[in-house]
Amino acid sequence: MTRLDTSAVDFDAQLDALTRWEPSETADVERTVRSILNDVRRRGDAAVIEYTNRFDRRCVDDAATMHLSREDLEYAFNRVSSEHRVALTDAAKRVREFHAHQVEQSWSYTDADGTRLGQQVTPLERAGLYVPGGKAAYPSSVIMNAVPAKVAGVSEVTMVVPAPDNELDPLVLAAAHVSGVDRVVTVGGAQAVAALAYGTETVPAVDKVVGPGNIYVATAKRMVFGVCGIDMVAGPSEILVLSDGSVSSQWLAMDMFAQAEHDELARAVLVSPDSAHLDDVERAICELLPQMPRRDIIETSLANRGALIQCRDLVEAVDVSNRVAPEHLELAIDDPEAWLPAVKHAGAIFLGGHSPEVFGDYCAGPNHVLPTARTARFSSPLGVYDFQKRSSIIHCTVAGARKLAPLAATLADGEGLSAHARSASLRLGNR
Repeated sequence: MTRLDTSAVDFDAQLDALTRWEPSETADVERTVRSILNDVRRRGDAAVIEYTNRFDRRCVDDAATMHLSREDLEYAFNRVSSEHRVALTDAAKRVREFHAHQVEQSWSYTDADGTRLGQQVTPLERAGLYVPGGKAAYPSSVIMNAVPAKVAGVSEVTMVVPAPDNELDPLVLAAAHVSGVDRVVTVGGAQAVAALAYGTETVPAVDKVVGPGNIYVATAKRMVFGVCGIDMVAGPSEILVLSDGSVSSQWLAMDMFAQAEHDELARAVLVSPDSAHLDDVERAICELLPQMPRRDIIETSLANRGALIQCRDLVEAVDVSNRVAPEHLELAIDDPEAWLPAVKHAGAIFLGGHSPEVFGDYCAGPNHVLPTARTARFSSPLGVYDFQKRSSIIHCTVAGARKLAPLAATLADGEGLSAHARSASLRLGNR
């Protein structure tokens, strides 16, 4: 694992190199994805079946066999262990309660001339949720994406999930049940994104596609944006731990492991002004790593993208954090609330040693779909607001129209748009 020091002459360059991430998207990936999108748009279910059989080693001959109903999801829920049923139900309940606070309401006001101005908030009609089926099963992703959509009032949530070799994780289906998913289609990859965006004979087109996936899924989401909305094109998972030495080094090492085990590109960084504490964390990493079932992934992640950073003081530590703009930020320090106002950029902020990032991953309540790769500088966690849209409301009285008409006409004339000006001026007279 890399050791850095903010006092080094080349620290800025080292930090930039550590935090830089660019999608490994190539011209070949773009061509492949574009071809799949166009094919699904043209041939619908037939193309989806063809790609599913090819990439997921299946023998589908009828699109209907790829669809699971609410009853199928309930069956899966009842088949998992009672412990898992309780955990999924409780997690979904906490996520639902948190997101209920995000629901935006329509509003309006009336000005002095009686003109009513406002905003009408309405939910999307259909949302599509992509759930990956790669190195691990992610029932938590189902909850975090589907629950805010349902809280927002989305009428129909369609979940797509690959089933390579006809295998489906029952926890993912059980999570779909507790989250209120309306339909599951067992298809993945770019062809799944295409089916959601364009619609097929059996898959209704959605208004927005959300959820993580591999480079082909991410590229497909980027390419269909405009046909429908997307949440974000996310990079690898990341955490920055800001520590003053008051929290157990073993706890913090495990918090870093929790990010690093996602995949080899995940990034775990710890910043502290205490060099002895950094040494302790490094020793804890060496002691605990051999115990980890996903040791190889963690080791590669920490070797390539992990770092322990020595800084002068906590003020500088926060400055480093703001430059990194991490997806997850742990303030593992005494009185973390006092330092919270200084944090400018972070997807989610975990205060104190008893608030590990893993709680946010699964069950605390806030969403775990967060901006990565420094995009926390300008974007936010997934939420109910991503599944609501806003329409402006303008209802002028006669007096209001006569007040606005000269203003609009003058500005329109200034832009050389005579029809605009005349449309406004006509409201000065009687109908």
